[in-house]
Amino acid sequence: MNRPAAPVLAVTDLTVRHPGSVTAADQVSLTVEPGGALVLIGESGSGKTTVARAVPGLSGPRAEVTGSVRLDGTELRTLGERALTRIRGRHIGYVPQDPTGSLDPLRRIGPQLTEVLLRHRVADGRRAARAAVPPLLERAGIGEPDRVARSFPHELSGGLRQRAAIAIAIACAPRLLIADEPTTALDAVIRAQILDLFAALRADHGIALLMVTHDLAAARRIGGRAAVMHGGRILETGDAAQVLSRPRHPHAAELVAAEPGVRP
Repeated sequence: MNRPAAPVLAVTDLTVRHPGSVTAADQVSLTVEPGGALVLIGESGSGKTTVARAVPGLSGPRAEVTGSVRLDGTELRTLGERALTRIRGRHIGYVPQDPTGSLDPLRRIGPQLTEVLLRHRVADGRRAARAAVPPLLERAGIGEPDRVARSFPHELSGGLRQRAAIAIAIACAPRLLIADEPTTALDAVIRAQILDLFAALRADHGIALLMVTHDLAAARRIGGRAAVMHGGRILETGDAAQVLSRPRHPHAAELVAAEPGVRP
């Protein structure tokens, strides 16, 4: 009898409070298995991004964070900033909503990727790091890797900038990829391509995906599991198809019913 795979990410009773504000995340628990996906869905202000940023320790110095965050069994909450910095990028890739948040506007894409590979000692020297850039860009679905590597971020379309940000996030073959509203500013065709890219990364490389979105169509395309958030709490978790077609919690049902053309 095969045992279920141990989760890559296990979050237990995660609570995040910011000074002068209500609790942004309240006793959140979730898991993501190897090659699996969990999509956090909910309206703006529901706490989705708060949870996503708390996992790699990006809540900010003034936030009060309690609970447990384990990556492959290692407790991240007790690690110092230096140890967390080594884990970010190497074992956890992060794709922000706006790719300009992870791309240096004053540097070409190629050197930015090279720096990540060298910083985390994935490549054996600068020559090897440069040679690894085109294949990484291709893995992120970029058809002209050499041109993109020579380009500054402002010279690329929004879709290519997002793919370049994804290439940086997966450069070190992380165990976990966190994507925060990665398709918000993209048109329908590019949005579908990015979501299909995430599916390929899961299937081909076993990367676990934690994605934040308010887009129910995107959540359906990702599949896996879905968790509905509201007021900092997870209201319902389950198979994405089940949650997004026959939700049990009244607020989850309202969320699905509010999507044009879709009824629970």
